[in-house]
Amino acid sequence: MAKVVGSVVSTQKDKSLIGRKLMIVQAVDSKGVTVRPEEVAVDAVGAGIGEYVLLVRGAGARKANRNEDFHDVSDCAIVGIIDSFDH
Repeated sequence: MAKVVGSVVSTQKDKSLIGRKLMIVQAVDSKGVTVRPEEVAVDAVGAGIGEYVLLVRGAGARKANRNEDFHDVSDCAIVGIIDSFDH
């Protein structure tokens, strides 16, 4: 889980990132407390700044919005927007 804290604009990037929104995310626990440094994630669901989101990494991130035969360099992707936390 993470909170979207900003966005990244990059005019020069790998072709697999062209047309994809890059967001700065801050990993959090279920209480909203920061647990890791900020990182950049490819947004597959249209998340906005201030929203809490679900992240996937590795192979899941590379498949989050692409077909199987497309080379993708992403290692972190936003795949869901969290509506609420239940403890």
